[in-house]
Amino acid sequence: QVQLVESGGGLVQPGGSLRLSCAASGSIFSTYVMGWYRQAPGKQRELVATMTSGGSTNYADSVKGRFTISNVNAKNTVYLQMNSLKAEDTAVYYCNRKVLGYDYWGQGTQVTVSS
Repeated sequence: QVQLVESGGGLVQPGGSLRLSCAASGSIFSTYVMGWYRQAPGKQRELVATMTSGGSTNYADSVKGRFTISNVNAKNTVYLQMNSLKAEDTAVYYCNRKVLGYDYWGQGTQVTVSS
């Protein structure tokens, strides 16, 4: 089993920045896809960004150029650097890991962008 724990959420003003972290523990895999998803009130959960174990990244159009997914510090920790935040970015952000045909999810961390 893989366990994911998000952190770094909070309240930030529009135009501000925030960095989310997702710490993974459990089984070690060489092939995987890490992702960040978000869910706003009354909305379906949507993909924000993904990163494969091979280093390929993809972003939702709404966050492209503002958000960056990476594991710069360690393989077991994935980050989502969020810049130029907008009120529309307000949501619960979830870390996701796809491995061996299974989806693992973190508990979510609240990001609120408001003045």
